[in-house]
Amino acid sequence: MGDLYVSESLFLGIAMLQVENIDLFYGASQALKAVSARAETGKVMCVLGRNGVGKTSLLKAIAGHQPIRAGRILWEDEDISAFAPYDRAGRGIAYVPQGREIFPLLSVLENLETGYAALPRSLRHVQDEIFELFPVLKEMLARRGGDLSGGQQQQLAIARALVTRPRLLILDEPTEGIQPSIIKDIERVIRLLADRGDMAILLVEQYFEFARDLADRYAVMDRGEVVMAGAAAEMVEGDVRRYLTV
Repeated sequence: MGDLYVSESLFLGIAMLQVENIDLFYGASQALKAVSARAETGKVMCVLGRNGVGKTSLLKAIAGHQPIRAGRILWEDEDISAFAPYDRAGRGIAYVPQGREIFPLLSVLENLETGYAALPRSLRHVQDEIFELFPVLKEMLARRGGDLSGGQQQQLAIARALVTRPRLLILDEPTEGIQPSIIKDIERVIRLLADRGDMAILLVEQYFEFARDLADRYAVMDRGEVVMAGAAAEMVEGDVRRYLTV
């Protein structure tokens, strides 16, 4: 199954991102095979699957961190397949990678300010909304990023992406290695951002309950292909879990 959605008639939102039949290789090894995806404004799209099935490769292709060999990636009807990551960031695409990748020796504020690179000078400030979403960060602005807990670092990584004022937020396993209380905080923030209606969210996750509770739509990947997809309300837990267990 190459397309994330079963039928075009199921789309009700505005598709800001369209990934069309992309192939991606690492040397001679094919990581993605004719994968298609769409992300819609005001919706959360969750991609699930075991480790090593191509989920992160899909996100890296969209963010521009890995080149595709076939297919195309459209952003607001513009083909960005050959665009560099900074060009995509400048067009409103923000990527929070797996493992967070914050700068451990920079302060929380300095980490947030690294998001300025994609912005015009007039927008280079940290919005008050960031601290409304993540109040703990306001208390830690002078603390080094490496001194934060794993959950706090994940909040910082998401906040840094939000500083860029994205219209597409890409999140790679935001629950990995963090405590349940912060997982609930992150779930709340993602739902608030989606409900605001001016942002599409594409989320990779292995934690089934987190994906089930957040997703408007979902897709399951296996061996570089989409093998199951649909509306979250129609998700059959047993069928999905077959592709999540080792």
